[in-house]
Amino acid sequence: MSYKAAVITVSDRCSKGERTDKSGPAVTQMLSDAGFNVVYRGLVPDERHEISAEFIKCAYELGADLIISTGGTGFGKRDITPEATRDVISREIPAIPQAMLHYSLEITPRAMLSRGVAGIRGKSLIINLPGNESGARQNLESIIGVLEHALQMIAAGED
Repeated sequence: MSYKAAVITVSDRCSKGERTDKSGPAVTQMLSDAGFNVVYRGLVPDERHEISAEFIKCAYELGADLIISTGGTGFGKRDITPEATRDVISREIPAIPQAMLHYSLEITPRAMLSRGVAGIRGKSLIINLPGNESGARQNLESIIGVLEHALQMIAAGED
């Protein structure tokens, strides 16, 4: 597999150095183990314009095929990753978050409290995961097997 991936952690506390990012490294390791070339790891606060700018940078400047974010998908006032994602995607893919929800509900009823979205920007697939390490791992585990095919479909659809 020769797909490039980027992992962006969205967290006020991690960006200020008040908490150690655990979900970003966990997701990076899972992607590397699955054969993705992780070309970027970012860390931004819960600021809508900064999150959107990271997605755009990863899609166009870095040419990432897959962009995974962790964090900012809950009910907190500053949890705005899904909104920032919708600001930059051209097409939403609701079945990816639905698959993650279905899988995660088998583990915990709290899974229904995540608001992550997935969609396409240019030739990049953007997927939001929860910021909790175990939630991020579970969600990515549920979809990692179809990501290569999804990226092939996106690439084939480009003009």
